[in-house]
Amino acid sequence: MTARLVTISHSPLIDFVHPAIEVRDRVDAAFATARNFVQEAKPDLAIVFAPDHYSGFFYDMMPPFCIGARAEAIGDFGTKSGTLSVDHEVAWNLHADALAAGLDLPISEKMVVDHGFAQPMDILFGGLENIPVVPIFINSVAGNFGPVQRIRLLGEAIGKSLAKLDRNIIIIGSGGLSHDPPVPKFATSPERVQEGLINNKVMTAAHRTKAESRVIEAAKLFAADEAPFMQPLNSAWDNRFMDLLGSGAIETIDSWTTEYFIEQAGNSSHEVRTWIAAYSAMAQFGSYDVTYRFYEEIKEWVAGFGINTVVTAR
Repeated sequence: MTARLVTISHSPLIDFVHPAIEVRDRVDAAFATARNFVQEAKPDLAIVFAPDHYSGFFYDMMPPFCIGARAEAIGDFGTKSGTLSVDHEVAWNLHADALAAGLDLPISEKMVVDHGFAQPMDILFGGLENIPVVPIFINSVAGNFGPVQRIRLLGEAIGKSLAKLDRNIIIIGSGGLSHDPPVPKFATSPERVQEGLINNKVMTAAHRTKAESRVIEAAKLFAADEAPFMQPLNSAWDNRFMDLLGSGAIETIDSWTTEYFIEQAGNSSHEVRTWIAAYSAMAQFGSYDVTYRFYEEIKEWVAGFGINTVVTAR
């Protein structure tokens, strides 16, 4: 049994708004490094912690996190659509162990996921169906948000359960780092937008295309320094965050408040909750070492873009 970890930023803008060629070349090289890291491990199970962007989870009932026993990807922003090869038995066992550990973890037999899950799976595994997977949604967009300590404890419970398996496991944390894209906020949205945030049945293909176009146009404005309504990226905060996780000092982040995340790194910086959960799960296999670290501010993708690869310490 082995465990490895990859934390990786995602962006729906990768194929729509283009940074300088040398920046894209560096990102592609980082993707290749992470992909090789995964392939060398020959994993037979992936655990993917990722957010949702009002594609599968809505305010009809918004959980802080949820494990998927079956899952479908919608194919937003040009990412792949289709059925994930969810390991049904492992999903239910992880769910049982998390409940036994005192975590009120919902489970879904009909999870819908978006680019937050699909993009890293395509980058690292070449598709949605190429490895048995258990998707774990972590709410990072739709406030209110609970304390990040709960996310760390979720990762801890998942990691302890995984450590009992005789599997070669790759743990993925997908999201972050600092970024503040134009995601609607329920409390300040007009009634027609609120209805769409409550009830996914009103989101037609035309509505989704229009929403995606707005995000793409906002990113172009942000890259041109013409989007004062979007918070700047914060490379200092991003790197401090990666330093803490890499050092093993995950509990330090327990004291960080929702307001602190937003003030320092933007409204969608809560996506780093996926990294916290993933690192916490990895820590249950023992001390660890970061073998590769990549970081780049990419305004065209409205993200502080980071990748870590992690192994258990020798």
